[in-house]
Amino acid sequence: MEAAVRNGAGPSGTLAAGERPHNDHYKWIALSNTTLGILMVTINQSILLISLPDIFRGIALAPLAPGNTSYFLWIFMGFLLVTAVLVVSLGRVGDMYGRVRMYNLGFAIFTVFSILLSVTFTKGASAAIWIIVMRAGQGLGGAFLFANSSAILTDAFPPQERGKAMGINGVALVTGSFIGLILGGVLAPVEWRLVFLVSVPFGVFGTVWAYLKLKDTGVRQHSTIDWWGNLTFALGLTAVLVGIVYGLLPYGGNTMGWTNPFVLSTVFGGLLVLVLFIVIEHRVKNPMFHLELFRVRPYASGVFAAFLSSVGRGGVQFMLIIWLQGIWLPEHGYSFSQTPLWAGIAMVPLTVGFLVSGPLSGILADRYGARWIATIGLVGSAVSFLLLERLPMDFNYVTFAAVLLCFSIFSGMFFTPNQTAVMNSLPPNQRGAGAGMNGTFMNSASVLSIGVFFTIVTLGLAASLPGHLEHGLRAEGLPLALAVKFSHLPPIGTLFAAFLGYNPIKTELPHAVLASLGPARMSYVTGREFFPRLIASSVRSGLGLAFDFGAALAVLAAVASWMRGAKYIHGEASLSDELGAGMLGAGEVATAEVGAAYVEGLDAEG
Repeated sequence: MEAAVRNGAGPSGTLAAGERPHNDHYKWIALSNTTLGILMVTINQSILLISLPDIFRGIALAPLAPGNTSYFLWIFMGFLLVTAVLVVSLGRVGDMYGRVRMYNLGFAIFTVFSILLSVTFTKGASAAIWIIVMRAGQGLGGAFLFANSSAILTDAFPPQERGKAMGINGVALVTGSFIGLILGGVLAPVEWRLVFLVSVPFGVFGTVWAYLKLKDTGVRQHSTIDWWGNLTFALGLTAVLVGIVYGLLPYGGNTMGWTNPFVLSTVFGGLLVLVLFIVIEHRVKNPMFHLELFRVRPYASGVFAAFLSSVGRGGVQFMLIIWLQGIWLPEHGYSFSQTPLWAGIAMVPLTVGFLVSGPLSGILADRYGARWIATIGLVGSAVSFLLLERLPMDFNYVTFAAVLLCFSIFSGMFFTPNQTAVMNSLPPNQRGAGAGMNGTFMNSASVLSIGVFFTIVTLGLAASLPGHLEHGLRAEGLPLALAVKFSHLPPIGTLFAAFLGYNPIKTELPHAVLASLGPARMSYVTGREFFPRLIASSVRSGLGLAFDFGAALAVLAAVASWMRGAKYIHGEASLSDELGAGMLGAGEVATAEVGAAYVEGLDAEG
């Protein structure tokens, strides 16, 4: 019986419905390869974030020039948008044609586009467009990887070990972010193309290794492609996310673009198309995604908790890097050329706690379930947000690091148990699509979170920044007309200037006017400390509101997490037990059976 349980059997010694025997040797091959894939993608994301100043300098593109702000947003957010839109569809394709095959293809696509990014050969706007398009190609590869990696792991590991596997995989997610920040700070000042080239060895090795060693052990869902479902989902979600991106740009005389007719039409039009997608999925024989899975309480609660948590914290890393790179480090004597590297080093505590709490909480979730651990993690995250909100702009680094460490510990306590619970609740033949929908919620939430955080901080800047800039420039002897003109620099442009680590006074004001101030004063106003001090109090007010917003979302996520109920693994409870536990409504059995009957019904569709 013990051997049967180790190989994925339930307490009775028989395999759970739809499960196949698990191979002790193969499961570690699957874990190591999927961990490498996640590591590669997360390194790529964070290395880009920290390297944007050098990339913009490398392609000779002024980020504050009219029209260039959109390039900044798309270079960073295009990858997230493509991944969010495609991950469900590609997870469904993996269920139909083989998860390992789709995963291998993702490795190869990601590697090819990494090579193309590293050979960017133009300058200016054309280089920015090339990078945006190639990043979208990387997003396609990333969607293949994200959509199928969790399903491959769930197929390979027995239920009582999945938390441990997800915890180790989650360590790669966080470690990749840390490695990317440091690598970006080291490589980008030497040659900005290296930040893309560094992914290539990982990609080549991972592609070959996955092709040779991985094999499909999951249940295949033989079916036809739901073209209308795929099309409406992609169009609707793309429209909503594009609208969010353009909502961050100034429009007319407004600080931001949320009143832009294009933004309003894309957001609300996209939402209408997503409603149409829901209607289609209820009517077609073989839907892209079985919406009935949302009637399974552990799955729905886990997905919505992850969504709310991601909306609350998705923009935090961005905001913290702006704080460090644009204000705190320059004020403490670091030159703008040094700030990317030291911002990455300063963020290390944000990953260290996860390295411990992620795997440990996964092991505990295997034994006790996710409910208590994940919910406590979210409550702790809310407290961490409030502690960040109380920090002064010129904080003591030890205090700052301690808060980040707490934040990372609590994040690990939520992420690993929640991911394990979500995957455990899925029927074997729906793991790709189910994991894909969870990934879509999380990636869409990241785009939405960045939009919300930038909006909150920008509105805070718009309220007080013009007065601070005008007063500060006038105090240093600049003519009134020029001080007033500069004070009306778009707040979002000021925020990007802080993030990219440079002083726009040096580039936006005439050199003759600056020279008239005298060498000492000119050096001061164009140096590393003057501009950060001018904007610090305005940024502070916006950051406070953003952190309060994050805390509120973490509390709502904790409520959703608590509603998941007791420990649940698909197929280990009888259908009557699940009905009694409130997993399904009495009238929903025919369409959303979660035990063996559900698996057999979905298989019969194919």
